[in-house]
Amino acid sequence: MVRERFTFQFTFIGSSSRNMITCDKRTNVGFDFDVNIVVNDDDECFTAGEIRTILFNAFTSAARKYGYNSSENSSRVFTLKKADPLRHIIITSCDFAVVHYSRSSQQYIRFNKGNQDYTWEYQKMPYTELEERARALRRAGCWGEVRDNYLEKKNNNTDINKHSRSLYAEAVNECYHRYCAG
Repeated sequence: MVRERFTFQFTFIGSSSRNMITCDKRTNVGFDFDVNIVVNDDDECFTAGEIRTILFNAFTSAARKYGYNSSENSSRVFTLKKADPLRHIIITSCDFAVVHYSRSSQQYIRFNKGNQDYTWEYQKMPYTELEERARALRRAGCWGEVRDNYLEKKNNNTDINKHSRSLYAEAVNECYHRYCAG
């Protein structure tokens, strides 16, 4: 059990944090969301591997009770999926990253598949300029246009390597240049 070892806090990130979740009937993924987990281990009693393994095992076990039938341990995140085996589709998918924030950076636990170990790695902070532009668009009353532009990009995206965060950045930047750039 996790609580016997440490506690944690979580934050929804990405589309769910911006209330911009979409549904694309053409893809295999029904509903996808991302969560950052911040572990309360100030005394550093646990290694990166212990933390990630404890959380992965506990989440996988608990998720089975709710119909999640697949889990994956990727480099940056671990993923839980609820699939419909008869229709061969994913109904729900959730990515969990274990992170630590400092004033100027973010670290995450990375699973190094080649040597089967876990390390804390630095990651760039989210696009500060992009979020400033998003706030300017909200203040200017243009957020509906951003959402419409993002949805159009998501629905017309044919590049499987182009992720939602890139489409979001494109939508924000296009609207910012249209409405807010001097």
